[in-house]
Amino acid sequence: MRTISRIFGTFALLITILIPAAAQQLTGTVVDQSSKTPLIGANAVWKGTSKGTATDASGNFTLQLTDAISPQIIVSYLGYKPDTIDISGKTTVIVALIPTSSIREVVVEGQQTRYSALTPTNSQIITTRDLEKSACCNLAESFETNASVEVTTTDAVSGAKQIQMLGLDGSYTLLTTDNVPALRGLSTPYRLNYLSGTYIESIDIIKGMGSVLNGYESISGQVNVKLKDPEKSERLYLNLYGNSLAKFDANLNVSAQVSPKWSTLLMLHSDHLGNRVDRNKDGFMDLPLGTHHNVYNKWKYTNGDWVSEFGINALRETKLGGQMDYEKGEAIGPEQNYGTESETDRLSFYNKTSYTFKGKPYQSLGFISSGVHHKFNSLYGRRQYNGEQNTGDLRFIFQSIIGHTGHTYKVGASFLYDDYTERLEQTRLARTEQVPGIFAEYIFNNAENLTVVAGARTDFHNLYGTVFTPRLNVKYDFTPNTIFRLAAGKGFRVANPISENTAALVSNRAFTFREELQPEKAWNLGGSFTQYFELGGRPGAFITDYYYTTFQNQVVADMYSSANQVEFYNLQGRSFSRSFQAELQYEVLKGFDVKTAYKYYDVQTTYNGTLQQRPMIPQHRFFVNLGFATPFDKWRADLTTQYFGQMPLAYMEGHSGTADVRQSDAFYTLNGQVSRAFKRWEVYLGGENLLNFRQPDAIRGADNPFGANFDASMVWGPITGRVIYAGMRFKIE
Repeated sequence: MRTISRIFGTFALLITILIPAAAQQLTGTVVDQSSKTPLIGANAVWKGTSKGTATDASGNFTLQLTDAISPQIIVSYLGYKPDTIDISGKTTVIVALIPTSSIREVVVEGQQTRYSALTPTNSQIITTRDLEKSACCNLAESFETNASVEVTTTDAVSGAKQIQMLGLDGSYTLLTTDNVPALRGLSTPYRLNYLSGTYIESIDIIKGMGSVLNGYESISGQVNVKLKDPEKSERLYLNLYGNSLAKFDANLNVSAQVSPKWSTLLMLHSDHLGNRVDRNKDGFMDLPLGTHHNVYNKWKYTNGDWVSEFGINALRETKLGGQMDYEKGEAIGPEQNYGTESETDRLSFYNKTSYTFKGKPYQSLGFISSGVHHKFNSLYGRRQYNGEQNTGDLRFIFQSIIGHTGHTYKVGASFLYDDYTERLEQTRLARTEQVPGIFAEYIFNNAENLTVVAGARTDFHNLYGTVFTPRLNVKYDFTPNTIFRLAAGKGFRVANPISENTAALVSNRAFTFREELQPEKAWNLGGSFTQYFELGGRPGAFITDYYYTTFQNQVVADMYSSANQVEFYNLQGRSFSRSFQAELQYEVLKGFDVKTAYKYYDVQTTYNGTLQQRPMIPQHRFFVNLGFATPFDKWRADLTTQYFGQMPLAYMEGHSGTADVRQSDAFYTLNGQVSRAFKRWEVYLGGENLLNFRQPDAIRGADNPFGANFDASMVWGPITGRVIYAGMRFKIE
């Protein structure tokens, strides 16, 4: 009965929040006549008046009937012939505009707002222009000029990196590509290396709970990576990169319009580091040697009301780190050098197919499928850690309206299959998850100042029973430039404790499991305030947000309680994260932008009955980005500096078993880049960590890596020091 009541609750939630439709409104949708795609930003005005509006991100608009002096509206859009529509006796219209052949292409140079004023969620956009402000060889480097997401190095040997959002590890952030869940599970340690920066069109960062359509795993937020579109991508794009560590990257994208209905995009990436570098003279390589080959092929089919997109991605990556003299495959023995090795093979695919009902551009049916095979073998000193993951994900989504486009709903069903196998020395972990689920989401938009998105899903987990996940997002515009948002919801995920804590493998800590681990559950509540303004004729924005995440259960990785092991157990007490951020963006002079932010984190977890700050998370952080560009981006220069406050460290001294909790140093980093653009190609020169700050004694016990005190997991600052890089980009549109 409880299961039935939860299913009923999922859909009853929608009914209880329906707001009666306003009777005095005209709603409509503006589309391209041939492709039926929505036209965003088209103007709809009552004839003979100045009363009008623009279409939203779905091509929809709403006009008040009380503003009309005649039963006609004029609809216009750049590059299309204006049309006058008689709406006598109608409350809903669909306007199909015809492209004009006489207008020539115009390139508009302007500043794009990074914080969206349209979305009901607290969303920030990293644009293509932002991505080119740094080397951006992979996804990890795509966040360098962004204040909302931190990228941290997990240890001083393996080179693994992870993101943090709202003070929580990246495993609590849902990572999607084109809104398809991706790079999750066992790929967590190195997943930021698995997407080349040249594959990316833009990145959407959503704080707080995301949509229930994408599953139940999001807790701290969602990072959606929008990959380049076969129809819109450059015909040829070449990017070559090299740095002072002798690391080289080569990227090539080629797109083609195969036929009027078919287009394709082939993206290739390779990188290689074969130079052993030990700048801090601790006997260990500052970065692991490695070779990475990655190929991504996307296809898109468009035929009237049908649109289908599918892609396949394959990669192989090998890494070797450790002491300077370490060689692959060294025999295990008392004189062995310490090293880490990993070999990863990954194959993934996805398909997104949608059908838009004829004459009803607001009503559609979608099918999304994806699959992943991920396998790796790795070695950490004398410990072998191998794993394999096979995943399949299916989703059906139906979207329509209730009366008019001010009331939109989406309902659907999903099925997730996850098969995991991990082996760490003599410990074997394996599980198979089969999770069918149903979900529903309702969107109310009064076309003036209020948007409400309420959703819920019920999933039937074969191992952990029925899971109910409600979520709510509210956006209210006090004025067009003053926006308030509220978000609340619940998240659920099954942890992979070894893969999510591989940093601890680069130490002589034993992995100990006290008990059978349960799924992680958490509530997230928060909100944001956005104020757009104009000062001295220049645009600016002030954004502040606060989020509180509290865990009902969490898999605790305890490095405080014992000097020689990391213990895993279910949460017994409180665990929470408080996150506050204030950011200011302003165009000081024409072409000169300033972005500055302050963040405060209070992240605590109960370790063995004692509530303590989580290690290696700074409470205070400052961020400043200065960007300058001449007209048409002929010259561009960017400078980013960050301040990181002190962080608690769970260092363990000797063999006493008594924790000696230390604090890290506070430090600054400085990155910069200068670019010069020509007609089809561009050259850039930049530097990372220009202040050359390096964490002292990043590896404890480096002189005796097989001794009891060896620990390379307490990384809180840069390891490699200053890195200078240069590259070139060549494009044919």
